[in-house]
Amino acid sequence: MTFQLEEFDSPIGGILLVSGGGCVRALEFCGFESRLNRLLTAHWGEAPAFRAEQPTDFRRRVSDYFAGDLQALDTLPVATSGTAFQESVWRALRQIPVGHTWSYGQLAAHIGKPRAMRAAGHANSLNPVGIIVPCHRVIGANSSLTGYAGGIERKQWLLQHEGARLL
Repeated sequence: MTFQLEEFDSPIGGILLVSGGGCVRALEFCGFESRLNRLLTAHWGEAPAFRAEQPTDFRRRVSDYFAGDLQALDTLPVATSGTAFQESVWRALRQIPVGHTWSYGQLAAHIGKPRAMRAAGHANSLNPVGIIVPCHRVIGANSSLTGYAGGIERKQWLLQHEGARLL
């Protein structure tokens, strides 16, 4: 399988979007190419990525999200290749409504593993399709904006963009 790579601007920095086989495979911020390559290799092996010749519908819908259409990402097809536990966490992330946040404990409870908060947090950190699979909507039990691969400032911007109440 080969992948298409698109690079474009957003209000919070450059975006790297990888698609293939009719699905988004990865989304990462520019400057985090080594993380992107590591995640792609872990999930898909040594699949080559070529620059997209034309902007894809995936890119348009991500741009629509940044322009204010907060539901633009809801039905975007994604394909990941994690463990069964990771996949369950990533599916659960897509169930967190726009404008809401869950704690790591709530995320773990949602997948039926209430004691697996740390494991859920680790799976959250390995999400290869940031923003679309909204790992930024998971916060600390005390409502703190904990860990985000793209940086806490981006996490805060995304949550404010979506209308989440932050303390």
